[in-house]
Amino acid sequence: MHKRGDGMRIFFFTKKGFIRGMSGFVFLGLLAFIFLQMIKPQVAAVPAQAIYQGNSGQKTVALCINVDWGEEFIPAMLEAFKANDAKVTFFVTGRWAEKNPDLVRQMHEEGHSIQNHGYKHVHFNNLSGEQAREQIVKGGRIIKELTGKESVYFAPPYGEFNTNVVTVSEKLHYKLIMWSIDTIDWQKPPADTIIKRVMNQLHNDAIILMHPTQPTAEALPELMTQISASGYQMKTLDQIIITDNEKKDKNEKANH
Repeated sequence: MHKRGDGMRIFFFTKKGFIRGMSGFVFLGLLAFIFLQMIKPQVAAVPAQAIYQGNSGQKTVALCINVDWGEEFIPAMLEAFKANDAKVTFFVTGRWAEKNPDLVRQMHEEGHSIQNHGYKHVHFNNLSGEQAREQIVKGGRIIKELTGKESVYFAPPYGEFNTNVVTVSEKLHYKLIMWSIDTIDWQKPPADTIIKRVMNQLHNDAIILMHPTQPTAEALPELMTQISASGYQMKTLDQIIITDNEKKDKNEKANH
């Protein structure tokens, strides 16, 4: 360092000093990087969440019927579906399917989708991860035995799910299904009330929750007439829930 008469200070560095200085900066930077990596929060993989509606973007809806009782109303419901060219999704419990194998086969043979509602109609939030797994696996096995097809959707009884249920469903390669329109038909309201609850909320890709009850069976013919008149088609869940691979295939075909 040298002083000049005007008071300005000018610093001169030798090549050796410059290299040492730069080495120090690099070393400090490396230490800082290592420290930041050590304190960086570790983000776990986020499990898939429940599906409340489809993603086709089309004027389609999925009627989803959760079944653990009410088999006496299902023949009339099947007739109504056939008359209106509607394909629906039945979520059946394994124990119900065991008691009503002929109905399950008829549902499947008529083109409806048979999916998993667990083995018993229990509160899944009260189950351990292993217990939840047993319920889903057992229910799925019975559906496969009766229809020859693997179930890929799981609708937990009471619409209950927690982290355990989400994690177990994902590990078993099931998509967890909720709904966007609830008929609340298990309370057995008048058929007109069921129709109004659906039509007042109808939207593209709606998942409409139903059960086999007398007012539901009574409401279906008029309800489906109104749904069709509004320009909607009634399809199974797999036709309104489009996977990433299906989107990719569709885009590739569109570009050719």
